[in-house]
Amino acid sequence: MRGRARAPGAGTVLNALANGRGSAFAIEAYTTAEVELSDDGAADGDAGGRGAVTGEVAGAPDADTRLIEHCVERVVESFGDGQGGHVRTESEVPMAAGLKSSSAAANATVLATLAALGSTDAVDRAEAARIGVEAARDVGVTVTGAFDDASASMLGGVTVTDNARDELLSREAVEWDVLVWTPPERAYSAEADVERCARLAPVADFVAETALDGRYAEAMTVNGFAFAAALGFSAEPLLEALPAARGVSLSGTGPSVTAIGEADALSDVAARWEEREGRTWLTRTQNEGAETT
Repeated sequence: MRGRARAPGAGTVLNALANGRGSAFAIEAYTTAEVELSDDGAADGDAGGRGAVTGEVAGAPDADTRLIEHCVERVVESFGDGQGGHVRTESEVPMAAGLKSSSAAANATVLATLAALGSTDAVDRAEAARIGVEAARDVGVTVTGAFDDASASMLGGVTVTDNARDELLSREAVEWDVLVWTPPERAYSAEADVERCARLAPVADFVAETALDGRYAEAMTVNGFAFAAALGFSAEPLLEALPAARGVSLSGTGPSVTAIGEADALSDVAARWEEREGRTWLTRTQNEGAETT
């Protein structure tokens, strides 16, 4: 009983910490999950007869694997028969960098587990994303539930969501070149100052309506400067991207910054960001979302 799937990371249009609404867009950087299930070992599981689930993250032996393990458990609980197993993820998306690595890992794991059970068609993609969101809430790796990030990663394109209700408000395919700068430091979403971000609610309301109007570049730029201030990041990388980029934002709770536009124009931004410590890389938006492989 084996399954394999991959899901893309994403950049931010609107951070959902301020008002519960969020928006994100998928990018061509992937997390792959391989799941192997077995009825063997159920006796070693919990008192409910569920088999034990173990996990690993390639290249990161000390990584927290609770999220991917719990994604397997949730899928098995709904569609399986107490199977245990093992999940292994491998990722191009840097962890704790604001590029939705947790959502990508959860989505890939959920789809891989469904594939291992032969239940790929049992739920639609939006509902599959919600399984990962609930798992993330259960293990405490998200404040908002991150349905914005999860939906963009699972469905592709750019999505706008109400995270309080796990409701998809809009989705649109987009064709953008995307420049990413990822500094060496890391930031964890669950550690973000929610109270400080909540002060941005009026700004976030404007950003949400702007995004729902399809003006994503404008929306993400306003979001970027506002949340950089709230979360204690320098706005200098954002300023360096303008006016060459159509839009630029702090991604998630940082520290990565993403800029969208045309590749030729973004090359000027890349030259500035490459002078900074960290990694600068060019990618594109991804409109297909997660898939079994």
